[in-house]
Amino acid sequence: MMLEILPGEQVALVGGNASGKSRIAAAFAGGAGARYITFRDSYGSYGDRNFFMQQRWNLFTLEDDPPSAGEQLRKEAAACADATAAARRLEELTALFALGPVLDKPLVTLSSGELRKFQLTRALLGGPSVLVIDNPYIGLDPSARASLTRLLASLAATMTLVLVLSRVAEIPPFITHVVPVADGVAGAKVPREAYLESVLPPAVIRLRGVTIRFGQRVILDRLDWTVREGEHWVLTGANGSGKSTLLSLITADNPMAYACDIELFGRPRGSGETIWDIKRQIGFVSPELHRAFQVDAPALDIVASGLFDTEGLYRHPTEEQYDAARRWMAEFGIEALAARQFLRLSSGEQRLCLLARAFVKNPPLYILDEPLHGLDEPQRRRVKALLDRICGAPGKTLVMVSHYPEEYPACIDHSLTLQTGAYPPNPLRP
Repeated sequence: MMLEILPGEQVALVGGNASGKSRIAAAFAGGAGARYITFRDSYGSYGDRNFFMQQRWNLFTLEDDPPSAGEQLRKEAAACADATAAARRLEELTALFALGPVLDKPLVTLSSGELRKFQLTRALLGGPSVLVIDNPYIGLDPSARASLTRLLASLAATMTLVLVLSRVAEIPPFITHVVPVADGVAGAKVPREAYLESVLPPAVIRLRGVTIRFGQRVILDRLDWTVREGEHWVLTGANGSGKSTLLSLITADNPMAYACDIELFGRPRGSGETIWDIKRQIGFVSPELHRAFQVDAPALDIVASGLFDTEGLYRHPTEEQYDAARRWMAEFGIEALAARQFLRLSSGEQRLCLLARAFVKNPPLYILDEPLHGLDEPQRRRVKALLDRICGAPGKTLVMVSHYPEEYPACIDHSLTLQTGAYPPNPLRP
């Protein structure tokens, strides 16, 4: 199949190793006005002549002092057919990519992220209309990947990009269409969202353009966010950035939820489900819930109340349900507190009871706002280990709020940071 790209389209070729996607991309890049870049997960040292020359640029020998990034870029700009335009473009790209601190560095000392900027700048000096990039994210840490995504998104506003990717999770938000590649054959080009829906787990939470205002203050501004089954997210942001508001929209505790485009487990908010239908699928704990929980009942009853999503125990549990509550109290190391009155427990013991209450019904979605708040170090380790074990089960989805990276369980694989203003899609997040 011949690859055809219409004006305004940004395309990703996606396929496994040896699927033929690089060959297809290289053939497409052979057309007029296109440039092709390939990145590799390898970076040589100054003393490794063969590795450096073959894996980086093969531009110069190492007998002389290696050139700086700026020297090499200026040299290549001068060699362009329109040197004046290339020099002007170099100035523009230096500003766009924030290359100032990089220009005086020897090429061999550039970090992996700086190398990407250098390579992109080289490729753009001649003003191509199409840029084909093979393996753009390989070898980059999360911060560098996010930075590169922002740079590519800015380029996509003025030119056509074709990315060659091996992982669906790497498809950035600015891509409009995906071409699946297998056995050397390019499949039909499909819209990005349709492709993702066909290959990724179902969405558990989906927010589209959610905006929340209180008076003149904007709490959430056009937030798009999708959490898929089996994903484990950490939600971060400064105090007042909207984390608690966002969670209250999901749990239906905020009446504004019904005025927003929100889906939970594939059902649009306001499509006939009751608040109890929503809560039945969520295990929830938060500092606000803890402060408001003033039920002076035995701790066992507090944990069992999670089976009915009530703050007090207004239905008599079966012995089987009580056994489930005891098992979860044992998991959190508080089985000895079963007969103690909740309001007579320490703050840390109360928090563990509320955590057991969130887990007792074995829900598919856990929303845990500062779950380690007030716990001592042994209990923090216990809860983190338990979260890793529970989230290792198929289909378990987690959204956790924390201000401290050391509190993240190992299972965390996605993040969203809230800040004032519009929120771009999570970098490298489908």
